[in-house]
Amino acid sequence: QTDANQVLESFESGAIIKVSNGTDEVILDEICSNSLPPSVASAFAEFFGIEESELGNFDLCLYTTTDPVMLGEVGKTYSLQIDYENQLYEAETTILPPVPLDSIYWKEDPDNPGNGFCWATLTDPSGKGDSYFWESRRVHVNQSGDPTDELFQNTFNPAFTDDFFDGLSIDFAYENPQGFDDETLAQNERGYYQLEDSVVVKFSKIDQGVFEFMEKKYTQLQTGGSPFATPLNLPSNISNGARGVWAGYSPSYDTLYCVE
Repeated sequence: QTDANQVLESFESGAIIKVSNGTDEVILDEICSNSLPPSVASAFAEFFGIEESELGNFDLCLYTTTDPVMLGEVGKTYSLQIDYENQLYEAETTILPPVPLDSIYWKEDPDNPGNGFCWATLTDPSGKGDSYFWESRRVHVNQSGDPTDELFQNTFNPAFTDDFFDGLSIDFAYENPQGFDDETLAQNERGYYQLEDSVVVKFSKIDQGVFEFMEKKYTQLQTGGSPFATPLNLPSNISNGARGVWAGYSPSYDTLYCVE
C-alpha cells in the first residue's frame, strides 16, 4: 500500500551528483519546489509532470544545473555519478542524431465524424537499434482562453524500436493522451484529436538503454493488476543496484493542424 505522503517522504537529500560530457564536469545543485526561482519553475513542473500552478502544493526536490556548459549536444555521451552514503552509482546515456518525421497528418475515424488520430510517416535509417519516443500536447486555447494542455504527455505505448521496420518507411497512428481525462469532451470524443485541433508532436530519438526502461515501464503500466500479465522488474541503466533511468533525448518537433 502506498500513498502520496510515502512517495514524498522517499526523496533523499545530501548526495553529491556529478554530470560529465566527456570534457566538462559539473556538480548538480539540489533545489526544491518550495524555494524555486521563477526562472526554472516551468521546467521543474514539466519534469515532474504537474502544472506550474500546483507546485506550491508539493515539497519536491531534484538535482539539476543551470550551467550552460551542460546543455545537451547531439553526438555527446553524458555520464552520471551519484555519491550517496558511501555508495557510488554510475550511468551513461548518449544524445543521438535526431530522426525527424517525414510528415504528420490527421485522419478522421469514419465511425466517429469530427474525431480522429494523429498519423505520421517515418523513414527509419538502415541498421537495427534505432529507438524512438512519442509525446504530444494540444496548443490551442479552451473556452476560458487558457492553453488546452500545459504539458507534453506520452501515449499508452510511447517507446518503440525499429526491429520490424529497419530501413523502411512506415505510417503509424497515435491517440490523444490528454483527451481520455478531458471532462469537457463527450465519451465518444475522448482519446481522439478533434477537427480543428492544433497539436505539437515531440518525437525523440533515444538510446537502447533508455528504450529498454521505457518500453518495460509502459508495458507494466498497461498490464498492472492483470492476472494474465507476465510479472517483470524494470531494467535500469544505473549501476550498483539502483533502479531508474539516466536518459538523453534528441527531439524534433512538428505542428499538426487537424483538418481534412
